[in-house]
Amino acid sequence: MRLAGKVAIVTGSAAGIGRASAVRFAREGARVTVTDVDADGGRETVEIIKKDGGQAIFVHADLRDEEAVKRVVAETVKAFGGIDILFNNAGIMWFGSVTDETAENFDNVYAINTRAIFLMSKYCVPEMKKRGGGSIVNMGSVTAFKSSSGVSAYAASKGANTSLTRTMALDLARDNIRVNTIVPGTIDTPILRRFLADMENPDAILNALARNHPLGRVGKPEEVANVALFLASDEASFVTGAAYAVDGGFIISGEIPVED
Repeated sequence: MRLAGKVAIVTGSAAGIGRASAVRFAREGARVTVTDVDADGGRETVEIIKKDGGQAIFVHADLRDEEAVKRVVAETVKAFGGIDILFNNAGIMWFGSVTDETAENFDNVYAINTRAIFLMSKYCVPEMKKRGGGSIVNMGSVTAFKSSSGVSAYAASKGANTSLTRTMALDLARDNIRVNTIVPGTIDTPILRRFLADMENPDAILNALARNHPLGRVGKPEEVANVALFLASDEASFVTGAAYAVDGGFIISGEIPVED
């Protein structure tokens, strides 16, 4: 029960890493706000938590909307009395080079992947201060350190998240609020499966992605959730401004083309 007595918000928690983290946080004693644009998936996450004996609410929100962000924070405080943990997990991936990408798509990726971190943190931090501190975990990506072709908007947003994390860590240290980022490699999530479904040979592509990682496989959402739990908990009380790679060694490896 490493999060006993804590209140956590997990964005983008209708599926994948967000769901795994929300469920794990609840199992460790946190009361959790699940928020996502996917209402059905979000409510399903809440039901999983409740069936497991945990406490959770769902708040439907598009985090591009500042008023929706305010509502997520307000409903969390109303339901649970405060906020201790924020996991800024929500994100999307869009493919395209700078010449292929449209300005609209670029702005949309940035709004969800990066601007939402700013907005959620802006309105959660005052509530964390009332509790004497807290922990913010931001979602990064290996593309912030070792990019691939065709992911210009996504890579830009994840690079920004890493820099934003460091600045936030400095700004909020005096308030006993720690800020860290998780840097995943390829993780077997619904987003990955939808991407593979559009490919001619999904199994071959998945195998190629696995070979890009020295551990020889793609990761599981629960493996990212384990690190999110550590960073959210008091076990990481002297950790701030850090980028934790959960990538099977991808960043330190030589690049292998994604092909069979």
